[in-house]
Amino acid sequence: MADDLGEKTEDPTSRRLQQARGRGQVAKSQDLAGAVVLLGGVVVIAALAPYLMRNLRRLTEYGLAESFGAAGFDDSVRQIVRLAVLVIGPVLAVMFVLAALSYVVQVGPLFTLKPLEPKLDRMNPIAGAKRLFSKRNLVKTVVNSLKLVVVVAVAAGLLWFRWERVVGLPSLEAIPAALVIAQLLLELAIVLGVLLLLMGVIDFLYQRWQHKEDLKMTKQEVKDERRSMEGDPQVKGRRFRMMQEIAMQRIRQEVPKADVILTNPTHYSVALRYDDDSMRAPRVVAKGVDHLALRIRELARAHAIVIVERPPLARGLYYHVDVGREIPAQFYEAVAEVLAYVYRVEREASERAMAGAAG
Repeated sequence: MADDLGEKTEDPTSRRLQQARGRGQVAKSQDLAGAVVLLGGVVVIAALAPYLMRNLRRLTEYGLAESFGAAGFDDSVRQIVRLAVLVIGPVLAVMFVLAALSYVVQVGPLFTLKPLEPKLDRMNPIAGAKRLFSKRNLVKTVVNSLKLVVVVAVAAGLLWFRWERVVGLPSLEAIPAALVIAQLLLELAIVLGVLLLLMGVIDFLYQRWQHKEDLKMTKQEVKDERRSMEGDPQVKGRRFRMMQEIAMQRIRQEVPKADVILTNPTHYSVALRYDDDSMRAPRVVAKGVDHLALRIRELARAHAIVIVERPPLARGLYYHVDVGREIPAQFYEAVAEVLAYVYRVEREASERAMAGAAG
């Protein structure tokens, strides 16, 4: 019934997922990336605190002491810019790297300009209004509002537990007060960062589920894709028949030259030939399974070739040795026993024939 209605009930195929990835449609969480950047920035600031404070003090002292006269205005600006870069440059660089790595970890290496290509449907105000008031956007707005409420509540709770230190700030001198404020901000950033990281992980798992749901396919779409990948069934059938005919021609040519036929006894047949003058080891000249195996046995009987039942050996040669190749060393002993038996049978048959002719 779902198939008749065209409902998308099937998981997306690997090809559909790959096509979506090429268009830039991947499962990623901006909340997770933001949390990683926030925690990374806090760690960098805490680790580089002496360096940052030293350059920030130099920047402040230089700005207050410099007269910015007309003659040295350019030099003063360059010096201030240099000091500002020394202060914020390392932090921004680390945060940029963390942001890039957070997306690489989520979606893997990916570079595409498809999302930047202009689309006419995005310029349609009616379609834009529908997207704006769609069920998904409304749910997203509610979820983001709840996130904001949780973040504000956690921040307020932390400040409540540190309220004595907050109300005591006016009684402190500038430097101690600044240290208390910095410590409070660091604690707040760490707590909020961990909270946002947890929210980001949950959001990433949801985005992966939603991405898979968005790419689901109908049963007919799965069939059409499989047909397009495998090719036209008629063409495939003709190709299979041609391969069967080629195999049959080889069997008709090579089986009469074989010394022995190894069988399973019904499902597999392998034809071996050995010429000690031109071959280092016995060679597989033909092999087949099911009806080809039956055809090999029929040809062998028609040409009086010995058929020997050796199921493990026949299966091993069928799966491990290509037609036209000599057998590997692991089969030497077993094949040698078979050939010795064949030669003995042929010798006895020849002796009986000679005795019958003489009699």
